[in-house]
Amino acid sequence: MTIYDQLLAAVGGERRLEAADRLCRACVTLLEVDAAAISLVFDGANAGTLGSSGPQARIYDELQFTLGEGPCLESVKIRAPVLVFDLADPKDARWPAYGSAMLAHQIRGVFAIPVLVAGECVGALDIFCAAPGPLRSGQSAGAVAAADLAAMPVLDLMHADLQAAVDDPNSNVWAELNMLSRVEVSQATGMVMAQLDVDAAEALVRLRAHAFANGRSAIDVARDILNRRLRLEKG
Repeated sequence: MTIYDQLLAAVGGERRLEAADRLCRACVTLLEVDAAAISLVFDGANAGTLGSSGPQARIYDELQFTLGEGPCLESVKIRAPVLVFDLADPKDARWPAYGSAMLAHQIRGVFAIPVLVAGECVGALDIFCAAPGPLRSGQSAGAVAAADLAAMPVLDLMHADLQAAVDDPNSNVWAELNMLSRVEVSQATGMVMAQLDVDAAEALVRLRAHAFANGRSAIDVARDILNRRLRLEKG
């Protein structure tokens, strides 16, 4: 049985988000890595975690959005795999903030493989390893196969949303995708723009910086801003 077949069997008959989670857990078991996540990316921003092998993997993925840098974002941008053997290597300091954060989580190797749907790059499969070094040939082949399979739950979401929109324009089927998206961050960014009289880019940077400085996620900070529990100051 090929690694593709093993991964497909591990997913079983599950669909949508559960299929994505099972695929990530299968990556950890079959590829012998420490964590895996599937990210959706729209307009150059990490839009959400479609699936993960566990809570830690979701944290690693969320850090990419909070800090605005990381393997998934770069992989989608260049439409090619991004392979970093050792985040502690001073010769490879492409993500200063993300690299330091991941080292604090005891992760040394990160690898991102693009996820393609109908020729469009919609995200990436991220592999995280505590030990430094390249992936073995079998691990590399498995990661590519998993990225290929990751397109299936994305298509499931898209198909369900399209069909439901046709059947019932007032349905709530968008909720699952909305759960993945950072809508709250976008809304909070708009509030920061108005409050501080800055453009969208600077407002988002300030929100992310506040989140990072206080050890919180961008979504949590955004919710506080939206609920008027937090107001970012000028300066």
